[in-house]
Amino acid sequence: MKLGRLGIDGTKLRANASRHKAMSYGRMQSEEARLKSEIAALLKQAEAADVRDDRALGKDATGDELPAELRRRETRLATIQAAKARLEARQRALDKAAGRDPDDLDPPAKRRGPKFKREAGVPAEHAQDNFTDPESRIMKTAEGFQQCYNAQAAVDEGSQLIVAVDLNACAADVGQLLPMVKHSEANLGRRHAVVLADAGYASEDNFQALEAREQAACVALGRERKPARAIDPDEYPATRRMAEHLATEEGKADYRRRKVIPEPVFGWIKHVLGFRRLSMRGEKAAREEWNLMCLAVNLRRMHRLGWQPA
Repeated sequence: MKLGRLGIDGTKLRANASRHKAMSYGRMQSEEARLKSEIAALLKQAEAADVRDDRALGKDATGDELPAELRRRETRLATIQAAKARLEARQRALDKAAGRDPDDLDPPAKRRGPKFKREAGVPAEHAQDNFTDPESRIMKTAEGFQQCYNAQAAVDEGSQLIVAVDLNACAADVGQLLPMVKHSEANLGRRHAVVLADAGYASEDNFQALEAREQAACVALGRERKPARAIDPDEYPATRRMAEHLATEEGKADYRRRKVIPEPVFGWIKHVLGFRRLSMRGEKAAREEWNLMCLAVNLRRMHRLGWQPA
């Protein structure tokens, strides 16, 4: 297979979870306090009921339904506490990656601006976790905000075959460019002449990494038909070089092909096959389901190309 252009893009797939089954961190805190209060009140009622029953029926008799009420609230409380713990663990990891210390409310000396608004490891009030599929995330889609995963695909222009796939719970595409390029090269044993991607994948780090790999690429720096923003060549040298390349006739010719490489594949998957929502829950299982769907699409494409096994 001759390798020319490689188109990389992502699409949001609905998770097998409702956004109405999600709860914010602030709501979790208030619900936790409410349930603890109700459980304490029910325990007092249970103790009083036990005393009455012992007097009326004897110590070995029972005659109340309070344990069921307790079990229901205790189960709900445990579910909320588990979700709250997941949010806190996630926030601790994010804060650690950002260089924050557990007891540091003051910003580092090199960081300008006011003090941090929250303690390290404490999620924002609006941070959410989903009870049905905790690994999915709220993402913006054409139908509004939904519980989703971000499905990635790298498509070869010449064959329209999907040569690399991935799926994760991060709504942003920017962190997927280099992994998808590497997956494609590992799967094929060769690299494409040029990589095409939209502005969601643009970053100085990505451009520098592509240059280090000597991988030609055309990655948009903004929306089409919008005025180009000024780029400081000292602060963003690789981004400036990308902008200069996109302004050349070769760059324009390459980038014009971006939409017609991966987007028809996504269109076929979503609008012809109707695959817009995952059935499996959890990131690992959802990724395997996406892999299976892309495999099925590739098999159909290979049949149409008349491919025969060696």
